[in-house]
Amino acid sequence: MIFCVEDDESIQSLELYTLRSAGFEARGFADGDSFLTALQTEKPELVILDVMLPGQSGVELLKQMKAAGETCRIPVIMATAKGAEYDKIQSLDLGADDYLVKPFGMMEMVSRVRAVLRRCRPGREQNILSAGNLAVDLAEHTVTANGERIPLTFKEFELLRLFLSSPGVAFTRERLLDSVWGGEYSGETRTVDMHIRTLRQKLGGCGAMIETVRGVGYRLEERP
Repeated sequence: MIFCVEDDESIQSLELYTLRSAGFEARGFADGDSFLTALQTEKPELVILDVMLPGQSGVELLKQMKAAGETCRIPVIMATAKGAEYDKIQSLDLGADDYLVKPFGMMEMVSRVRAVLRRCRPGREQNILSAGNLAVDLAEHTVTANGERIPLTFKEFELLRLFLSSPGVAFTRERLLDSVWGGEYSGETRTVDMHIRTLRQKLGGCGAMIETVRGVGYRLEERP
């Protein structure tokens, strides 16, 4: 879960949409009071915190987070105004992990979020396989497509895990049967086709990334 503290409704909506599309769960807050209240019951993996907020500033909220034992280790990315050099330096000195300068691109935001999570939670990040708006959490055994949790059967999950582990690699039906069903499975290769068809349907728009390779089998190709 990622918390976005931003009082501009249009910016916050865009941040939340982008993060969810990238496979993250995200919640938005327009001020420090609602953010601090939420922290009492839920601890996010990361916080994107705007400096300029109504009431308490982002810098003041950062101080409170870093002073409390329950929240001091939560990674924080500060969003500062262009030219606000003092805000950036002060935030980093107070323990912020990174900063974004407004106006920033949404893809830059996602890249910085992933980079901070890799630094702060290396073990968990290794358990995430992703391509485009599709993400698989190997530890939690969950799949997210376009920001929505997708329930899959065990075989469907294993097929997707295999594809995401080797994007661009074409797998024959025989290899998929051997890897997912086991070498002693005696069923027909059409079983693979049936599972691929159902998997594509469940993944919605992301299902198109699983391509049919004529005369070979299937592969997952990330699309721009």
